[in-house]
Amino acid sequence: MKAQTLLLFSLLLFLQFLLCIKDGSSQATRKITVEELRDKISAAWIGQMIGNMYGLPHENKYINAPGLEKWPYGYSKSLDKLQKYEGAFSDDDTDIEYMYLLQMLKYGSEPSYAQLRAAWMYHVRDRVWLANRGALGLMHFGYTPPFTGSRKLNPHWFQIDPQLINEIWAVTAPGMVSYAASKSDWAARITSDEWGVEPTIFYGAMYAAAFFENDIHKLIETGIQALPVNGRFRTTANEMKALYVKYPNDWKEAWMEMAQKYYVNEPAMTKTIWNANLNGACAILAMLYGKGDFQRTLDLSCAMGFDADNQAATVAGLLGIISGMKGLPANLYLPIEGWKEPFNNNYVNITRHDLPDAKITEIIDNTVKVAIALILDKGGKKSGEPGKEILTINTKASFNPPLEFYLGPLPELVIGKPITFNFFTDANQAFNWNLIDGTLPKGLEFSKGQIIGVPTETGYFKITLQLDNTKEKITHDFNLLVRGENIALNADTIFANIRELNEKVLDSCWYTFGKPVYAKNVSVINDGKSSGDGSVFYSLAAKAKLPKVDYYGFGWNEPQKISRVAFHSGCLEEFGGWFTSLNVQYQDEKGKWTSVERIRITPSLPETDVVYYQPHNAEYIIEFSTIETRGIRIIGDAMIQDHWNKYTKQVSGFTSITELSVYN
Repeated sequence: MKAQTLLLFSLLLFLQFLLCIKDGSSQATRKITVEELRDKISAAWIGQMIGNMYGLPHENKYINAPGLEKWPYGYSKSLDKLQKYEGAFSDDDTDIEYMYLLQMLKYGSEPSYAQLRAAWMYHVRDRVWLANRGALGLMHFGYTPPFTGSRKLNPHWFQIDPQLINEIWAVTAPGMVSYAASKSDWAARITSDEWGVEPTIFYGAMYAAAFFENDIHKLIETGIQALPVNGRFRTTANEMKALYVKYPNDWKEAWMEMAQKYYVNEPAMTKTIWNANLNGACAILAMLYGKGDFQRTLDLSCAMGFDADNQAATVAGLLGIISGMKGLPANLYLPIEGWKEPFNNNYVNITRHDLPDAKITEIIDNTVKVAIALILDKGGKKSGEPGKEILTINTKASFNPPLEFYLGPLPELVIGKPITFNFFTDANQAFNWNLIDGTLPKGLEFSKGQIIGVPTETGYFKITLQLDNTKEKITHDFNLLVRGENIALNADTIFANIRELNEKVLDSCWYTFGKPVYAKNVSVINDGKSSGDGSVFYSLAAKAKLPKVDYYGFGWNEPQKISRVAFHSGCLEEFGGWFTSLNVQYQDEKGKWTSVERIRITPSLPETDVVYYQPHNAEYIIEFSTIETRGIRIIGDAMIQDHWNKYTKQVSGFTSITELSVYN
């Protein structure tokens, strides 16, 4: 039976491949009228609004079993909010895309990471979670994308976030499949990394192709072909197609196998209900079993569960592009009696700081404007009389990232230790790199954006790098630090007020990371490991006296001369994990803890205690005049923040740490 199923599946893939060729998906140009473009863009926006608000009551609701097949579900609790705001209301499935649209209107159709980062930092001040929240905290720490989505820095890199906020890049690139996939990949790395961005690429290709293709199977295949050949989500997508062949009339059986593999048996480090691969799989099943019917696909998207509102919005937007406004059920965009236009032509911002309310027709008009500008910029043409214009699209257009430096952690230079460090990432490596000012530490060389060598002197060294693409040049200053020996590695004693993680307390909280990341005791703070299994220590106790003061430090049998320590925070929870103040103390000759005077912390601690400004995996360098001591520690107040879990009012005061380094 398995062999027959595999044979049938292979034949279907081959037939789809032939159909793609026959359909002309390799055409160099495509034509679309401006009127049809506007209709499809209208349906994309309104479809996403429908899916978002329709799916909200089902968010994170169906985990152990899919939703009941009591369809249609209807707007349920969202109906009251639609009535309250007299139109559509913003949520994270549409508000970031609206914010991105405004940046395209301001800066052009290809805004830079720096410009998008500035928009995030200004407009996004609450109602942000997981990878988005992790990225925002790193932005405020001083980093730019793609470091804000890096696996090494953002511990939520694998979560669902990017696939629900980046459809705009493909909506404005009709027919430009490769361009849309690449640009969606680039933008997804603002918040995520590795296979966490792959569903975003998949949707980007499908959205762009949907302007000229209405067969859902062909669109799914287009999305698959845009994915990395050996990527995780490519394998997942093909497995969802195989499940559909195996259970053509039983979506629940397909769901059971999917959930067993990608949730129940998911590796513990990435096992969450918001996993990007898991939720992407849910959306593919909804599309396959929905068979192009908008209402059925919408209900299936909700019934698939997990982070259901997100896949409902994305899939509904895709179906909107396929069919245009005529394919959207009027009762879904006119749910309130008396409304004459879709969602009363109102988009009300309730989620983002200073993001203006708008008429939906205004959002659509601006999206059409950006799309036409992009089509023309990428070698397309506009012809015909006013009111009957036709756009000729260059389907082979490619996305080239803007010229810019990406700012993340500087190289960890240690005297006598070999180093190879790249200032570039994949997106800006091809530009020309030059060192134009300053002097590198002795023992190091710079070539093509890379530092190589063995530093032989300690201290700070300022350099200026230049980046150019033969048309324009930009420069940026960097202040490199070469550290001495980390004497924490050979400490004789670890000082800490909490030495063991209280796992029962942790389990009473709604923690958002894979359980293996949490270390059981404080001994990990000088093991040289700042990420991965067992790397993060939480000072969670049975109860926390208020205010909660935490300290971490080391002792040696012999006196040590110390002038610098480095505190490396771990992953943070929505309800705590960070210091609100930080000082250094040392043991005097009598063993009494004494505060070090005039410390300098680089970068400074966040100016606010608000969760959205706190960075995961951040290193703070703390410097002071040289002292001689047998013991040193950092000490400060732990953030106290109420959480939705009733127990955390007692336990939410804690700090997160991976490493504490000490330098002589």
